[in-house]
Amino acid sequence: MTSHTRSSSSISELSAKELSAKELSVTDVAPLLKIMEKLRDPQTGCPWDKAQTFHTLVPFTLEEAYEVADTIERLALDELPDELGDLLFQVVFYCQLGKEQGRFDFSTVVNKIIDKLTRRHPHVFGDTIFEADASSQQMKANWEAIKANERQQKALAAGVASPSRVSVLDDIARAQPALSRSIKIQQRVARVGFDWPELEPVVAKIHEEIDEVLAEVNHTTLNQANVQAEMGDLLFAVVNLARHLKVDPEQALRQANDKFERRFQGVEAFARQNNKALEAHSLEELDAYWDMVKAQESR
Repeated sequence: MTSHTRSSSSISELSAKELSAKELSVTDVAPLLKIMEKLRDPQTGCPWDKAQTFHTLVPFTLEEAYEVADTIERLALDELPDELGDLLFQVVFYCQLGKEQGRFDFSTVVNKIIDKLTRRHPHVFGDTIFEADASSQQMKANWEAIKANERQQKALAAGVASPSRVSVLDDIARAQPALSRSIKIQQRVARVGFDWPELEPVVAKIHEEIDEVLAEVNHTTLNQANVQAEMGDLLFAVVNLARHLKVDPEQALRQANDKFERRFQGVEAFARQNNKALEAHSLEELDAYWDMVKAQESR
């Protein structure tokens, strides 16, 4: 549905509504929409499905999105259609709730994304022309300028008196995982120049934040709220380093979690070989197992 491929009739000449009518078909989705209607039928529907609301669905939507990401990271692409289907069902579920409340339906959602993609790609669907050697950075800058204008228009529609009061940090979803939201915040402010151009002060900031965490921990009377605040600052600084190194902190931490899990399971295997419970080992013995697992991985 989001293909940018030009047709022989020149997509750039079509409006969003014409795209909806001429380029798309909901034939494949129609049976799924009907199933969703039946699941929510007040008389014959499923009790669990009938009990759901926009808010109760959110944890399931996040879970399905994470399962899609997990499938891709495991390179289990044969499982991906099934996981994408589960995620699509979440979209269909929200659309059914919106339809029941007279707010929107599946067609509304499709037309919204068509409008957005055509609006944000004027070089594909409009009159904007980029040079043949235009870089991805130029394309991204144009994309961000369009999004900034959209934020201004949205703010004005919401009653903000002046575009000057629109923040570059508007519209960053608060429900995002904290690491992802941190990097999004940092990327936004970096675009207006609030960023270090070199790596040295970025690393120095991490050392500064570590010192502040330890200063709080070493107070005579421990203030846990202050410790948490300083730990937050430290994590934010580490995310900033990841951004400067072009590392996705969420992905990096997931990989670190997977590595730790794999290695600790190796530790458990060594303990079983010795017919000894983990709790019966000393820390030195467990560390020795850990080193053995690492040595095996490096072979």
